[in-house]
Amino acid sequence: MNNNKSRVHFIAIGGSVMHNLALALHQKGYQVTGSDDIIYEPSNQRLREKGLLPEKEGWYPKKITRDLDAIILGMHARPDNPELIKALDLGMKVYSYPEYIYEQSKNKQRIVIAGSHGKTTITSIILHVLQYWKKDFDYLVGAQIEGFELMVKLSDAPIIIIEGDEYLSSPIDRVPKFLHYKQHIGLISGIAWDHINVFPTMDEYVKQFDKFADASPKAGILIYSENDALATVIGAKEREDVLNIEYKSHKHKITNGTTYLITDHGEIPVQLFGEHNMQNLNGAKAVLKKIGITSEEFYEAIQTFKGAAKRLELLSKNHNTVVYKDFAHAPSKLEATTKALKKQYPKRQLYACLELHTFSSLNKNFLSQYQNTFNAADVAMVFYSPKTLEHKKVEYISPEDIKEAFQRKDLLVFTDSQLLEAYLVEKEWSGKNLLMMSSANFGGLDLQMLAESIGHKQ
Repeated sequence: MNNNKSRVHFIAIGGSVMHNLALALHQKGYQVTGSDDIIYEPSNQRLREKGLLPEKEGWYPKKITRDLDAIILGMHARPDNPELIKALDLGMKVYSYPEYIYEQSKNKQRIVIAGSHGKTTITSIILHVLQYWKKDFDYLVGAQIEGFELMVKLSDAPIIIIEGDEYLSSPIDRVPKFLHYKQHIGLISGIAWDHINVFPTMDEYVKQFDKFADASPKAGILIYSENDALATVIGAKEREDVLNIEYKSHKHKITNGTTYLITDHGEIPVQLFGEHNMQNLNGAKAVLKKIGITSEEFYEAIQTFKGAAKRLELLSKNHNTVVYKDFAHAPSKLEATTKALKKQYPKRQLYACLELHTFSSLNKNFLSQYQNTFNAADVAMVFYSPKTLEHKKVEYISPEDIKEAFQRKDLLVFTDSQLLEAYLVEKEWSGKNLLMMSSANFGGLDLQMLAESIGHKQ
């Protein structure tokens, strides 16, 4: 598998991590092919630039031949995918991408960052600090990071940093991704029920993190947030010859909209903010300490970290208003993100809008988890698209259902992106901030253009 002439075929190559893995293997010298029924941007353009974009959309069993060294199956593909069926009929090994990442990193020290929230930010901080100090490392992260061309790197580096997702690995591999990586150092940032479509109960969801912790090897290290009750219950459990390390929020203060870390080296200004990010920062610091980065080195490097794409990403800023977008969609993320922005600018009104888009957030049985999580916003808004309900084939949800679930009578509910945009554009924004939270795109709303429009009004 490490032969540079290896031939690898991707079934559902257009996925976020899948196309990055394809590009990483191409960069490594592998012969890469792939198929997909639809490929969105930026995957389409990035694959085209490297000559990896399939000539035609769709599935073509003739692409599956015995001379392939590996077939990697994406979560987007269905179990009855014709290429998958042919591969199985031929008796060929079909990898999920986490299985393949493990195959590529068997001889490395594997560091896996897990958690319902914070794992992308923690992983990104670790990568930023290691790159700042010109260390040699491989990685897999679930977001684009400034200074990194790809979300995946595979080389001869001695260590690999992996963002460990708890979602299922593939349509035929119904195991959480993070259980495939067999970590030497593992971190659990926090646990809050999510992915109700595959983990229908809280207990079933939490059990996956217990399995992750139990996978810690002898002489392994398990790091966990003591600010999170469930992470603490799982992380503090005694496991033979496993070192447990707990961390909590870094001491900090906020002055004129800037967060400063309080350290033995003085007050260090950082571009991250919010209590949850102070936890993320200290989690990353604990990992980095175990792989040779001193506190002094960490504090020097962290000052230039701007954050992962879509995680509290600044869209526009002037003296009176800031506009942020965030990937938040789960209840715990919604609460943490709104509290963070309100605390950073306590004298400004906070307008915050959440898009319900995931299977969990659009499930009537899960909606009650949002109760009281939007209280930090002065004006709270929810957007969802009836077309998304139809596409995901979930039970109809009315605006009244949402207001009842959030337990907020003044909640504004929008189902039309144009009406939402009109409401926001017409506002007077001096002394107000806007936070837009979604794992989707608000029905095609151009958030950057919206942010610039708001900024230019003043």
